[in-house]
Amino acid sequence: MKKILRRVAADIVGNLLRLFARFITAVRPVWQGIEPVPKQRVYFSNHTSNGDMPMIWSCLPPALRRTVRPVAAADYWLKNPIRAFVGPEVFNCVLVDRRPEVQDKPMDKILAALDEGSSLIIFPEGNRNMTEDPLLPFKAGLYNMGVARPDVDLVPTWVANLNSIMPKGEVIPLPLICTVTFGEPIHVKDGESKDDFLKRAAEALLALRPEEPT
Repeated sequence: MKKILRRVAADIVGNLLRLFARFITAVRPVWQGIEPVPKQRVYFSNHTSNGDMPMIWSCLPPALRRTVRPVAAADYWLKNPIRAFVGPEVFNCVLVDRRPEVQDKPMDKILAALDEGSSLIIFPEGNRNMTEDPLLPFKAGLYNMGVARPDVDLVPTWVANLNSIMPKGEVIPLPLICTVTFGEPIHVKDGESKDDFLKRAAEALLALRPEEPT
């Protein structure tokens, strides 16, 4: 009974978070070169805010949202009881431990989630981008996923305006529209090197970036 109640509570909190995200940001999905169909995918995105993952998650159709699992840092989501409920139970995150002294291999957990049929949301930059550059260099994880599970679509996903809606140090969100653009899937080519693929993946993601107003 306790497990059922926690599942019901997680569903309620998830719906409230989704409605809140849509109310605050009017987040709008843009399906560019891909359709929102139930197919296994890895959505890889730019990362400028802690709100990036909820924005992507909240604008997915229900049929996709039920099967998608964000890959997230265990040290962040297990930091306090509220996060420990929201991360694992509301978002159903694949939690990876980034501490160097821990022997767990994050890729093992990620591939296990893919083998269970889940789609994933990942941030290949690894950390939030607090620089003026549009993207930080990608970590090797996206390449390793593409090599290990070549049939899974790798979908570039650009989150726009979120950092402008909630600038660092501000408490009240600014009334701007956030868009999440899903681009054409890519795959690792036969014989393609890690560096070449990561460069191509970054270019595919940057191609979705909206033009700056002049």
